[in-house]
Amino acid sequence: MRRLIKYLKPYTLMILLSITLLFVQANADLALPDYLSRIVNNGIQQNGVENAVPIAIRQGEMEKLLIFMDPEERELVLDSYNLLEPDSTEAEGYLEDYPVLNDEAIFVLDDLDQSLTDQLNFILGKALVAVTGIKKIIEDPSQAPPMETGFDFDLSRIPEGMDIFQALSMMPDAQRSQISTSFNEMFASLGESMITQMAVGAVKTEYEALGMDSGKIQRDYILNTGGIMLLISLLGGVSSIAVNYLASRTAAGSARDIRKAVFKKVESFSSAEFNKFSTASLITRSTNDVTQVQTVIFMIMRMVFYAPIIGIGGIIRAIDKSANMWWIIAVAVVTLVGLIIIVFIIAVPKFRIMQDLIDRLNLVTRENLSGMMVIRAFNKQEDEEKRFDIANRDLTDTGLFVARVMVTMMPVMMLVMNGLSLGIIWVGSHQVAEATMQVGDMMAFMQYAMQIVMAFLMMSMLFIFLPRAAVSGDRIADVLETELEINDPETPKQFNLPFKGNIEFKDVSFRYPGAEDDVIQDISFTARPGETTAFIGSTGCGKSTVINLIPRFYDVTQGKILLDGIDIREVKQSDLRDKIGFVPQKGTLFSGTIESNLLYADKNASPETLKQSVDIAQASEFIFAKEEGFEAEISQGGSNVSGGQKQRLAIARALVKKPPIFIFDDSFSALDFKTDVTLRRELKKKTGESTVLIVTQRVATVKNADQIVVLDEGRVVGLGTHTELMKTCETYQEIALSQLSKEELA
Repeated sequence: MRRLIKYLKPYTLMILLSITLLFVQANADLALPDYLSRIVNNGIQQNGVENAVPIAIRQGEMEKLLIFMDPEERELVLDSYNLLEPDSTEAEGYLEDYPVLNDEAIFVLDDLDQSLTDQLNFILGKALVAVTGIKKIIEDPSQAPPMETGFDFDLSRIPEGMDIFQALSMMPDAQRSQISTSFNEMFASLGESMITQMAVGAVKTEYEALGMDSGKIQRDYILNTGGIMLLISLLGGVSSIAVNYLASRTAAGSARDIRKAVFKKVESFSSAEFNKFSTASLITRSTNDVTQVQTVIFMIMRMVFYAPIIGIGGIIRAIDKSANMWWIIAVAVVTLVGLIIIVFIIAVPKFRIMQDLIDRLNLVTRENLSGMMVIRAFNKQEDEEKRFDIANRDLTDTGLFVARVMVTMMPVMMLVMNGLSLGIIWVGSHQVAEATMQVGDMMAFMQYAMQIVMAFLMMSMLFIFLPRAAVSGDRIADVLETELEINDPETPKQFNLPFKGNIEFKDVSFRYPGAEDDVIQDISFTARPGETTAFIGSTGCGKSTVINLIPRFYDVTQGKILLDGIDIREVKQSDLRDKIGFVPQKGTLFSGTIESNLLYADKNASPETLKQSVDIAQASEFIFAKEEGFEAEISQGGSNVSGGQKQRLAIARALVKKPPIFIFDDSFSALDFKTDVTLRRELKKKTGESTVLIVTQRVATVKNADQIVVLDEGRVVGLGTHTELMKTCETYQEIALSQLSKEELA
């Protein structure tokens, strides 16, 4: 995959934007459990009272609270409130909210920052709990703490009719401090959140005493918090949609660029490179392999950046809710990591095998489809079915093995997640019962734990898909990084003008890559403009190899080929091939129309040129026999025309180009003798000034050539005209006498 990273550079801005949006989405998702916890803890359990700092409190109640504060705390509390007296100017704006202000003075809280609120929360929380506790003791003296706790204040010593809080305020500071210390020791085991939860009951009671609507307070809190949750959910949803869009655009765009690069690279391959990669493999690499890479790019953008934020953020927030339950999450995470490692070790080696098996299946399928007529002619349908079945079953069995390994993950994941939930509920319920944890915090902890597990699940899915995509990426990179054996020179030469088309072979030898012996050896001849040079010889003697060296489908091993005195390796391949009209041994047509196939040679060719070319190629008869004419459809590979028609169209296409050099590689083999003679006669008129090279096995085709090169086992054994070779070349005589009678040869 890292070898393909450069294809992501154009999408850097999209990637950075998606990371930003993922951060927003992750934080939105992490915030929701905390707000749920607030609704349960504050909205439901605490009746909408968020903390132990009352927004207003009666003067008498405030004086009771101040009894249980040290001087610094008293000063801090009093500085945070404003005292409003009944019938005062300032009180007029508060009468509607606090009706009790008509009868007695109240303290109203100033606007405070969060840090000061947190300080007051603990101070006032302890005081409220203490005051509430004493009130309960007054109601039921049996609830008084035992003497050994340090609470040695004897209520019986208070004079009858005297208020207990008045008596406490009159106590010496040392004794009152001792009482405060006793309460602090009792509070130490509760924790700040539990003190706040215990104190809000007193705050609610105070609000009712002030004449406030406690039901409205609870309702407003739940609605406000729920509204915030909806907005956060909306933000997270919009971010998720935007990230999916950006990830899809990036993945699809990079896949498009990779496919384009692979296609462009394959177009530059010579025959030597095609020998390294089969056609079926190249198809798989530019389709299935690219799709695997596209999928993993999407998953990386969608999960790799999102999962760590969720995982790390979830751990931090979960521990903040309950630090002593971290071990439950740790057990779940270790179990998941172990499972991922096992699956990784088992499944990953199979991914490369799967891609190779897809290559094999493509190969068998292509051979079956392209060779269907041969298969039917030899009644080999059953054999081919078995052959396909073997390739299909090998891929199926490997895919099933990987699927069986992968499918075990989901039930194990569900088991881990359900076990995690059960463990949190079990441990958390005991903590709730012991008043060391709130119900909302337990619910939030559970949700954070699920988010952490899901983060690891997302990472595990990526770790499973990434190896297969890595294999596919390497296969694609192997194609893109293939060193071409045939390259343009760094400083190419230009052909001299006017270009003539004189071709000279000088001691040319060639062997295929990896072969031990030369296919052709010491080939020397000159093909001149205005002349026809023919190559003839037995099958496998190297005729096609010789003419394939001219367009540089291969490069010579020894010697050199000169074109107008310039070595063809010293000019650009495009300039060289621009001078050549090539008709291969197997005529290739492309899906489209007859006209589109002819214009393949020159897209700007006029209708007159097309008509003239098909007339010379003897193709007019069957073209205009149809009503569509040039618009007649051609199927893929020219499968809807005969072999002779295909060859004539291929010849006509080369004629449309009007090049100075024509190469016909056994291009007349599918023609009958009459059409062959007529075509060559018309061709001679058309190509009179061009250099023409013809490869054939027919003596009748080369009989009138200006020069005949006779090849045998890769060597030139004869060179001259038909008449000269009949006198001097035994190999040519044998070929000629095997095809024509002595009278025909005369």
